[in-house]
Amino acid sequence: MSWKVEVVMDDTGEWEGDTLRFVSEQEALAYARDLEFRCSAVRDKRIVRSEDTANHRWTPRGVRLIHAPNPAS
Repeated sequence: MSWKVEVVMDDTGEWEGDTLRFVSEQEALAYARDLEFRCSAVRDKRIVRSEDTANHRWTPRGVRLIHAPNPAS
C-alpha cells in the first residue's frame, strides 16, 4: 500500500494524478503542498490510498526515488 496525490488543475473538476507513490500519507501531503506552492494552476488537492508499491519518499530536499518501476516487457 502507498499514498498518491491527485489534483484538479482546471475548471473541469477532474482529478488527475501522476505515478509518484509515497510511503506515508504525511509524505504525500507534504509533496501536495509543495506542488501547490510551485504550480498556481492547482485548484484543489487530495491524498488517496493506493495499492501500488511506494516508489518515492519526501525528504527535506524534496522528492527522492526509492526504486524505478519495472520497464514494460
